[in-house]
Amino acid sequence: MSDTEKPTLMVIDGHSLAFRAFYALPVDSFVNREGQHTNAIHGFIAMLINLLQNEKPTHLVVAFDISRYSFRTREYPEYKGTRAETPPEFIGQVPLLEEALKAMGIATISKEDFEADDILATLSTQGADQGFHVYVVSGDRDSIQLVNDTVTLLYPNARGVSELKRYDPPAVLERYGIRPEQYPDIAALVGETSDNLVGVDKVGEKTAVKWVLEYGGLDEILAHADEIKGVVGEKLREQKDRAIRNRKLNRLVTNVDLPVGPKDLERRPIDTAAVREVFDKLQFRTLLDRVLKIAAAESGGSLEQTAATTASAAEPPVKKLVDEELAKWIAAATKSGAPLGLIVETADGALAGLGIATADDTAYVPWGAHRPDYAALEAWLVSDAPKHLFDSKRAVKALAREGITLGGIAFDTSIAAWLLKPGGKVESLAGQIYTHLGETVIEVDQNQLVPENEGLSPATEAWYVLRVADELAGRLSDGSKKVLDEIELPLVPVLARIELDGVAVDAGELEKLNKRLTERAAGIASNAFEIIGREVNLGSPKQLQQLLFDELGMPKTRATKTGYSTDAAALADLQDLLPEPHPFLDLLLQHRDATKLKQMIETLEREIGDDGRIHTTYGQVGTSTGRISSNDPNLQNIPVKTAEGREIRAAFQTGKGFETLLTADYSQIEMRIMAHLSGDAGLIEAFNAGEDLHRFVGARIFGVEPSEVTPVMRTKVKAMSYGLAYGLSAFGLSKQLRIDVAEAKQLMVDYFTRFGAVRDYLRNVVAQAKVDGYTETIFGRRRPFGDLNSNNRVLRENAERQALNAPIQGSAADIIKIAMLGVASDIREQDLKSRMLLQVHDELVFEVAPGELDVLTAIVRDRMGHAADLSVPLDVQVGTGPNWDAAAH
Repeated sequence: MSDTEKPTLMVIDGHSLAFRAFYALPVDSFVNREGQHTNAIHGFIAMLINLLQNEKPTHLVVAFDISRYSFRTREYPEYKGTRAETPPEFIGQVPLLEEALKAMGIATISKEDFEADDILATLSTQGADQGFHVYVVSGDRDSIQLVNDTVTLLYPNARGVSELKRYDPPAVLERYGIRPEQYPDIAALVGETSDNLVGVDKVGEKTAVKWVLEYGGLDEILAHADEIKGVVGEKLREQKDRAIRNRKLNRLVTNVDLPVGPKDLERRPIDTAAVREVFDKLQFRTLLDRVLKIAAAESGGSLEQTAATTASAAEPPVKKLVDEELAKWIAAATKSGAPLGLIVETADGALAGLGIATADDTAYVPWGAHRPDYAALEAWLVSDAPKHLFDSKRAVKALAREGITLGGIAFDTSIAAWLLKPGGKVESLAGQIYTHLGETVIEVDQNQLVPENEGLSPATEAWYVLRVADELAGRLSDGSKKVLDEIELPLVPVLARIELDGVAVDAGELEKLNKRLTERAAGIASNAFEIIGREVNLGSPKQLQQLLFDELGMPKTRATKTGYSTDAAALADLQDLLPEPHPFLDLLLQHRDATKLKQMIETLEREIGDDGRIHTTYGQVGTSTGRISSNDPNLQNIPVKTAEGREIRAAFQTGKGFETLLTADYSQIEMRIMAHLSGDAGLIEAFNAGEDLHRFVGARIFGVEPSEVTPVMRTKVKAMSYGLAYGLSAFGLSKQLRIDVAEAKQLMVDYFTRFGAVRDYLRNVVAQAKVDGYTETIFGRRRPFGDLNSNNRVLRENAERQALNAPIQGSAADIIKIAMLGVASDIREQDLKSRMLLQVHDELVFEVAPGELDVLTAIVRDRMGHAADLSVPLDVQVGTGPNWDAAAH
């Protein structure tokens, strides 16, 4: 039989590759409707499909470990003893993987008292003896010893399982400098950290290879140990038992008594009905399509046909178009009215080119300072013709700088993917292609995906955007689709405009404040050093740990990986634990505050543009609640309750050509949403009567008249009211208010006695989320909570706390966005020159053009006050002034 006629046996280490896939793909991006994490299964099956295409095995088996225990742990209990506990998100994935493999007609096998590696060793040895080409697929380096002229190891690289390194004897020699069968001797001397096998001290890989080449195997090396000079020879003689033990344990068993042999492992037909059932449960739509194509091809012929059928959809050739050809192409592409994919290529923020795609055709349009006549292109860009994009805000800004207003944003894959999994990682376009189409256009890193603009033309990217959009659109719920169409997509140009306009900042004021804080921090540090009698680095956790816990003997704070915590919260708790407050701790906390503010100012100073304005970037995706974030720089974290924070805000001023700033924010919006969602008559009464909520609630809880509610009572009630909405426990409340747990518990009992509908709502929202797998805002925004039914108590309780607040905080996010849309629309329709500058949580800041204050104030009050139809009024507070602080209310 010639080599080309030999059957091919592939043996796969199931647990090894599943763990690799688990760490290669983001956990939160792969969760099915039951809350089961599926990233290890997805990565494994995607790898397996590639193996079927590339290697075309005729016989195939996946071996799994039964447990961590085997004959090796009996012999050496510490074997693999340093391995961490199995991540809770991995639990449950292997049984589902085995179910998927069974449906695909692929055998699985395990053996009590042996590891999967031993099964691989036995079957590969038998396969080689019986005339098979053999592929061993494993992430365990011990498998190198199996390599020979007939057996090839496919070993995953550091990036997961998407790329496998092929080890035949020459490749082993090139990498390690030895023959495959000599590798266990190297490992015995060096040790294997992952297996908790400690090697001989001072012996590294180079030394071990040198000895093997000079003396032969481990036995020969030990026989000549007396000839090896220096410290390394001394260590070898002292610790030879380690090497002997390691060699015994890393030798794979090649004669395990198995119920099947290589010839019994011929691939069986794919059970398409079972595959559909399993993959539907896993919600692997794209992988299902690929497996069904394999099944269709195999039912009619060879594996070669399968490979051709399962290949990724062919990328259309890119046409580089300008002038009349471009006009003709656009006319033909838009004739059907179907959406086109659009990618805007930028260089340092400036427009460099555009990629446009239909389902089967693509075009690239270069853009430069002396661009040709692009009238047809520009007419299409500004029109309402539907366009699908990735990161549409970046496209809007790049085109706006060219004087072009992008219209017709019908879909944004980055926003849609975030709406589906708001707690997941924000992926690049390459990441979305991998996650939703199962195709790798760029190598997948272990932790993240590299930028998509390496190798793909913008036109090809636009073609991929269309395909990803089709996949995502079919998975959005009706409510999520409504949030996408009516809130998020219309908000894109609004946020883009805010970013482009920026906000005026007085650099001189920031410089003066920075100088004062520098002097203040130095003074605080000097006083602190005087107390302890020497200087230390107040920013060094290591030096502070030594000072506080070793030298000063203070009680230990919570443990961290590097000792004990010295963060602000831990230090504040520590101060409370001491019989008498320690003056050094007070000064240390003051120094932290001053340093933090100084760093904030320096960040703002660096971000002031040539126009004297700061242009933040608003993150529309990424938050799990739906809130908008601010980055580069973050303008949402500037303190409002400290004098220094207000001074920083005072540096944000009215720009040239405008007469004042206008600020507007919602009063107690989350408690108003709580009243609406719970339907609690007491809370609704308080808000509708326009009373001070916390004074009203305090009067009910403490059984006094509202006028008799003291500031201390009001503080307790306020902390509890907001705390309950965030799942705060009695212990957490006691810690926050610095009262006994018993008093905190009684406060909560009294609260729920008088506001029972709130208790019922909070209880029911979690119970319903456990049934549905998600919570929903007033407007239909969903937030999945897969861990609500987790067996892991920590994960489950954390999910319960988040689920309590998700509908409230998510609805607040929706309301401010709806208000922004309304205000922006009225400003545009009434042709006002005033503009929106900032969005900070529940607050909006505007720059008012001369003579427009009254009309803008009316617009803002009306749009913010009517952004949602609640059972209680939305109270809007406004203020004006020459700077952000003065305009506060």
